[in-house]
Amino acid sequence: MLYVVPTPIGNLEDITLRALRILREAPLVLAEDTRTTRRLLDHYGISTPLRAFHAHNEHAVVEKIVAELAAGATMALVSDAGTPGISDPGFLLVRACVRAGIRVECLPGPTAFVPALVASGLPSDTFLFDGFLPHKKGRQTRLKYLAEQPHTFVLYESPFRLVKCLEELIAVCGPERPACVARELSKMYEEVKTAPLETLLAHFSAKEVKGEIVVVVSGKISQRPGED
Repeated sequence: MLYVVPTPIGNLEDITLRALRILREAPLVLAEDTRTTRRLLDHYGISTPLRAFHAHNEHAVVEKIVAELAAGATMALVSDAGTPGISDPGFLLVRACVRAGIRVECLPGPTAFVPALVASGLPSDTFLFDGFLPHKKGRQTRLKYLAEQPHTFVLYESPFRLVKCLEELIAVCGPERPACVARELSKMYEEVKTAPLETLLAHFSAKEVKGEIVVVVSGKISQRPGED
């Protein structure tokens, strides 16, 4: 069996009792960064062995891991933070396990875009999660597509590209489109700011931005379902 285990996105208390039990009982934990996961396990007194499984080696090791699982092994899969497979390594392994008839059990748990979306105050009855935008090829095409959608959309962004991202969003959505930037979620310096895009740009242009970033943007108002 493969257990997919979400881990805290910041505050180490944001982990379920079941997740801790699985991490303690599993013979092996596949980790995006073994150093990051070891700190989490050490915090809870868990000594389970770790093996690296990340974006740079997943293509090369998927078949080997699936073969071990098919032979009767049980493993837990974690990423550095949040739920594996959501803008993190994991999809390839889960897909390979499903195709091989290996049982996959995904635990519920932390995912950064959910608290950001809810705390933004923007419509969340329907939304589009788009993860990280392409850095170059296809980026503008994707932004223009998102700008025309009637649903709230959610992006992940690097702190080093946040200002550029807000400038690009203004270019396709207009300066008055309501949006939210959430960073350092669940951590000491958590910040969730909802305002028109031009206000967010002015705010984050005037400071050094750190931490993981979630950008939430309201859908195109003239087409938003259920609203006049």
